[in-house]
Amino acid sequence: MRTLLFNGRIYSPWARDASALLISGSEVAWLGDDVSAATMSAETTVDLDGALVIPAFVDAHFHTTDTGLALSGLELRSAGSLAQALRTVERAARSSGGRPLLGSGWDETRWPEGRAPTAAELDRASYGGVVYLARTDAHSAVASSALLASVPGIAGMDGYSADGRLTKAAHHAARAVARSAITAGQRAELQRIALRHAASLGVAAVHEMAGPEISSAEDLAGLLALVADGSAPEPYPQVFGYWGELRGARTAAELGAIGAGGDLFCDGSIGSHTAGLLQPYADLGDLPAGEAGCGYLRYDTAELAEHLVECTEAGLQGGFHAIGDAATDQVVAAMRMAAERLGSRLSTAGHRIEHAELITDVAALAGAGLIVSAQPAFDATWGGDHGMYAQRLGVERARRLNPLAALAAAGAPLAFGADSPVTPVDPWGAVRAAVHPSNPAHALSPRAALTAHTRGGWRAARAESDGSGVLTPGSPASYAVFEAGPLGVGAADERLSQWSTDERSGVPGLPDLAPGRDLPRCLRTVLRGRHIYDSGDLT
Repeated sequence: MRTLLFNGRIYSPWARDASALLISGSEVAWLGDDVSAATMSAETTVDLDGALVIPAFVDAHFHTTDTGLALSGLELRSAGSLAQALRTVERAARSSGGRPLLGSGWDETRWPEGRAPTAAELDRASYGGVVYLARTDAHSAVASSALLASVPGIAGMDGYSADGRLTKAAHHAARAVARSAITAGQRAELQRIALRHAASLGVAAVHEMAGPEISSAEDLAGLLALVADGSAPEPYPQVFGYWGELRGARTAAELGAIGAGGDLFCDGSIGSHTAGLLQPYADLGDLPAGEAGCGYLRYDTAELAEHLVECTEAGLQGGFHAIGDAATDQVVAAMRMAAERLGSRLSTAGHRIEHAELITDVAALAGAGLIVSAQPAFDATWGGDHGMYAQRLGVERARRLNPLAALAAAGAPLAFGADSPVTPVDPWGAVRAAVHPSNPAHALSPRAALTAHTRGGWRAARAESDGSGVLTPGSPASYAVFEAGPLGVGAADERLSQWSTDERSGVPGLPDLAPGRDLPRCLRTVLRGRHIYDSGDLT
């Protein structure tokens, strides 16, 4: 089957002024102008009516089931106060029929009350029901008394608080019990909801960050089976599975994951005061004797190094969640230790670091051979001199977070994702956040940011060898069509060479992503020639 798309704007380094695209089966066959396209034969023709065609987005850090829950269940991101959040819980309890309530998205730093709900408040709002509410960063939660009572030994676990606020081991245990209430059928439907939503935004592939503490083996196995079912009536985005368990390479391979990493937590998050820092948090005040106020590191460096060796020898990607500077330093040190045993095999294995927000030595991290899976929306949501990051760390440290430009300049491969449901799936919003960060020194060019969210995602999964992530003849026909405004070529810094923004440079144009501008709207998403989303607007 040959499909000819014409009268559009095709983003391709191979043909800057292309307005037409010929697809043959699952591959790009040709790009060129409309005059030449008129001589082409195809079974199907599509008038793009000026629409923009780009390589489809890849979300390099995704939680499918939890995204489905956020889209269809108790979502508290929009709650403007603690009181409003509790009213939302009460409404959900009234219609739940006594079923457990699983919610997410609350952020006490945006509420006038300035604090999290308590177990007692959840008890009243839910009429004594089972309630689990994850904080927006998913690294802490509040639980009702009924849920706490159902978790064996939770009062003795690290991170337990009698008021229902949970972090660390206590949080992981409560989350596992809460998620056990989701049936296999419900889980599959939540996954379908999440994948459909991603496809509707131009995403053709996601990296699922599974693990024994963030989801379950059954969750990952079910998701991979869902997208692998060739007889299914509905195609979905491609899913690359990661299993975040220390020394879990064998389990990862048995599950069909491509890596034993992802959300393998070296530390926690800044918002929950659990990211591992070299210096204390700025907003904790006086601490009890013996508490440093620097978050935590979960593992010894030698354990991380051994994990990297195990993954490399198994032919799998390894990787770690590391946000604070103590954690990112530790991952770099673990790479060095593993390299002493493996040599150059380690640097070519595609090992990853997720988030990497606060970095002591960018050159050292890039030189370690790590792929950086970053979330520009974190800065857009919590960055700036008056944002949550500045509250937790102080303005000086907050300005050092997410140094995307320095990472790119040092040669670190970048891949972007949302970490949904921590931040919503919004690929163009992520590109804009990378181009217009709270600290302009960290800005990427639009082209570099788009590459990180397209080709970078395929590369991060070691799946770029077939040309995925770029539209050239012979590459996979994985693309997205967008309704977009005028195109231009921008640089990250106006002091850079003007040649990069001149039409004669041959650099293809992109929409204006300045804050306040409307972002492109997805009309169609295609994965290797198969439509996985169609708005119905194209003819």
